[in-house]
Amino acid sequence: MTALKESDLRLFVDSVRRYFDITSRITPEITSAFLGVEPVAGHDFNGIVRFAGRYRGQVLVSLPAAALKELLLLQRETDLSPANLLDAVGEIANTLAGNARRRLGKDLDISVPQTVHGHPAPASRTRMHPYVITFRWNRYPGLVCVDLAEAA
Repeated sequence: MTALKESDLRLFVDSVRRYFDITSRITPEITSAFLGVEPVAGHDFNGIVRFAGRYRGQVLVSLPAAALKELLLLQRETDLSPANLLDAVGEIANTLAGNARRRLGKDLDISVPQTVHGHPAPASRTRMHPYVITFRWNRYPGLVCVDLAEAA
C-alpha cells in the first residue's frame, strides 16, 4: 500500500476547519499534525469510519463530551444525552468521510460510522504510523487520526 500524498492529508485538515466553521461559526486551530508512533490517545467520544476500495483503512474523530455538548447547544439542540453526543461525533466522522470521497474518488467504499463512548479498542493499523491531526475548537481539544493507504 502506498502512502497518502500531502494534498490528500490536507483535505482532512481543511474538512475539520470547514465542518466547525460552518456548524458553529468558530474555526478550530490546528495545533499539530504528526505521524503517530504510539497508540493514539483520544477523548471520551469517538466516531470511526472505515474505508475500502482504492483506499483502505479508517479515520477516527475524537472529542471530549464538553466539546460535543457545546457544539450541540450552538446548533440549538437541547438533548445532551450520551447517545446524542455519540450521534454528533458520528456525524462529524461521516462528514469528513464524505469530503474524502469527493477528493479520493466516488468509488471509495465508506462504512456507516461506528461510535464509541470511552477509548476504542486498538484497531489493526493499515499504516505503521497513522497521521494524527490535533486541533483546538472553542477551547476544547480534539483529534483526527487518518490511518489510510492507497491499495496497491
